[in-house]
Amino acid sequence: MKKQTMEQIDLSIVVPVYNEEENLRPLLAEITAALKEQPITYEVIFIDDGSRDSSFAVMETLHREDNRVVAIQFRRNHGQTAAFAAGFDQARGRYILTMDADRQNDPADIPAMLKKLAEGYDVVNGWRENRQDAFLMRKLPSYIANRLIARLSDVPLRDRGCSLRVFRAEVTNELKLYGELHRFIPEMVSFAGFSMAEVPVNHRPRVAGTSKYGISRTFRVIVDLITILFLRKYSDRPMHLFGMLGISFSGVGVLLGLYLSWLKVWAGIQANHFWQGFNNYDIGERPLLLLAVLLVILGVQFLVMGLIAELMVRTYYESQNKTVYYIRQILTAENDALPRLDQS
Repeated sequence: MKKQTMEQIDLSIVVPVYNEEENLRPLLAEITAALKEQPITYEVIFIDDGSRDSSFAVMETLHREDNRVVAIQFRRNHGQTAAFAAGFDQARGRYILTMDADRQNDPADIPAMLKKLAEGYDVVNGWRENRQDAFLMRKLPSYIANRLIARLSDVPLRDRGCSLRVFRAEVTNELKLYGELHRFIPEMVSFAGFSMAEVPVNHRPRVAGTSKYGISRTFRVIVDLITILFLRKYSDRPMHLFGMLGISFSGVGVLLGLYLSWLKVWAGIQANHFWQGFNNYDIGERPLLLLAVLLVILGVQFLVMGLIAELMVRTYYESQNKTVYYIRQILTAENDALPRLDQS
């Protein structure tokens, strides 16, 4: 869905909602209080992600009471990633801020995050320095995941799970969200070459509603992490990965085959009669021979997969005229530099 051509404002606040009827009105009141003294125009975009309670009815009421409230309702539950994507498509702001609807994110942190963004960063991430969640079920798995992802992705953030972050609109225009990739927005932002900062934010215990998260999502995070690492390093050159694996497996298989062949030849050399010794030394039932054949077959399969992936990548880029680069600014003879979104 493409953004409508509408008057641009300063800030769009994107809030995914799933069964949060008790939290919406207090959250909007806190947002209003936090931005009351700020010289900016803003909108609050609530996205009802297939709630089974009366969340959307509350959203409709808030919209009638305050024209800065935008209400979007999904036909069914699509997940937080889809809700963020819909909010980004609808947003009119030069800056776009995301936050949860459960009121654990504190709207009072918004001015400080905007101030940090004004220092020249493209994205400012919230860091829940004093997180108000259960240690075993939430804080410990999050700590381990953050350390692991930081090491594998070379994006040294301390808190990837905090939904409170603010972007320049040009960043969200480049984000292509699907599946459950909202968990890896920092990695996607880094991959595109945008600059990021991280600031401590207040985190509050939930006072209404029930948590939608559980330990089971850890396994989905691992799978999505593999996807992100692949896209980061090999999305435009998959043969570098599959070819490396194919050559490695085939190479080891060929070396094992040569080793077994040499054993037969050496057995013939040691025997009084070469062909008798060669034929008597049996390698046909050795597991090592089966491993050598398997490795060669796997290597060929990886090479074929790499060739097919290369064809798919070329079709993806060439058929849709997509670029393999991201531009920060352009210097031309007509103007010194195209202005950033925060410049008048």
